[in-house]
Amino acid sequence: MKVPFPAYNPNPNLKPASAYEPKSVLDLRGSPSPVADLKPASILEDHVLITPQLDDWDSLMRDLGLHDDPNPVSKPFPQPDPTLPDFPPANSFDESAQFVASDFGLLPDIQPYTQNPNPIGSLTDVGFDYVDELIRLAECFETNSIQLGQVILARLNQRLRSPSGKPLQRAAFYFKEALQSLLTGSTQNSEIIQTIKAHKTFSSISPIPMFSSFTANQAVLDAVDGSTHVHVVDFDIGLGGHWASFIRELSEKSENSRRPALRISALVPEDYAAQTRLISESLTQFARELSIGFEIDFIAIRTFEYLSFKSIKFLEGEKVAVLLSPAIFRQVGSGFLNDLRRVAPQVVVVQVDGEGQMGFGTASYRQAVIEGLEVYSTLLESLEAANFSNCGGEWMRKIEEFVVYPKIVEAAGRRGAAWREAMVAAGMRQVGMSQFAEFQAECLLRRVQVRGFHVVKRQAEMLLCWHDRPLVATSAWRF
Repeated sequence: MKVPFPAYNPNPNLKPASAYEPKSVLDLRGSPSPVADLKPASILEDHVLITPQLDDWDSLMRDLGLHDDPNPVSKPFPQPDPTLPDFPPANSFDESAQFVASDFGLLPDIQPYTQNPNPIGSLTDVGFDYVDELIRLAECFETNSIQLGQVILARLNQRLRSPSGKPLQRAAFYFKEALQSLLTGSTQNSEIIQTIKAHKTFSSISPIPMFSSFTANQAVLDAVDGSTHVHVVDFDIGLGGHWASFIRELSEKSENSRRPALRISALVPEDYAAQTRLISESLTQFARELSIGFEIDFIAIRTFEYLSFKSIKFLEGEKVAVLLSPAIFRQVGSGFLNDLRRVAPQVVVVQVDGEGQMGFGTASYRQAVIEGLEVYSTLLESLEAANFSNCGGEWMRKIEEFVVYPKIVEAAGRRGAAWREAMVAAGMRQVGMSQFAEFQAECLLRRVQVRGFHVVKRQAEMLLCWHDRPLVATSAWRF
């Protein structure tokens, strides 16, 4: 039995390398298991895929006063209110909702959701009623039906009590929590140490972070080829680990030339002080070991919103590259692209993860939930298929809590310009990725040895897919 979501197919001409026949990721089938019949990477591939691991981060965190709790008590999600009465079975929800809503004077004539025109089909199959109710909750944001939303949310808290079950159910739980945070105005607790550890584990078991790092780094290296002074403006630096491999590449490419220098201007939230210190200390130390001139500046996103590129220092003789993610369009709009032309970057690299694939630019909470369930259940399914023998279920939970859930929070409440259309309107055109970037990606997947991941090229864009579903994409743009 399949959940009636349409198969994701943004381009019918997209030809994945795998012979796997596309099926809905929301189908209740088991994830493919890791296979061991793939050939190990060659010596050349091992060289290509070297990524310096900043294993001394633990000592750096201690030096910066960031101490880990050896016995953390994690309560990231509120538990259902025990004072709330139990709700009737799911199949009687429509009738009970009518009575409660009428008591509040809300929408006295509520029709079952599946009776309305619905492009994704019926969602009333037994066991998937929570999807129907989650979409109803999203619609309450669009109609400003706050009280009805609270009624539906109370029911979902009874139905989805914890992030357990199959990938679709866990994704639904996280979207429920994200919508609840929007409804109540609650903020997300930031546990820096646990977040760092979860990201490091995620990078060690999934090809997604390394794919994004390799493809983006190679696009920048291709664009600034031959330059010993490089300036990168990074709109989504995260924890900065992806720049370690870039520093290594700069060092190796300039063995017989002048001492290379790298400057990074990173846009960060205002509450990012601890992370910026950690990023600065770790990358500065790594660059010093490789005799690379290195400087990093952090610019608050709010400052950039008012000053645009005047908030960033540019020097003569540097080649400039820009790294973007669609999230910046939600934060500051798209007007900065007009100022970007005056900066004259060698390349603008766009990295798109699940959030960026979710119809960015739409004003519909409903559409965000529908597309988000598909995107993030795909991501969770791909994580299940990875080899967790060295990690265990506890680390799976931490990856979901500290890596996946924050992205879902952003995705559920996002508003932003359609980034691709905005870049074209600003006068940019997409350029192809190099063959070496494609080679690196293929080598990476041979090392992962999990059947289901594959690389495809869609026009000038390079995508990492889990079966027929894109997980992340990298593209390069120029004026």
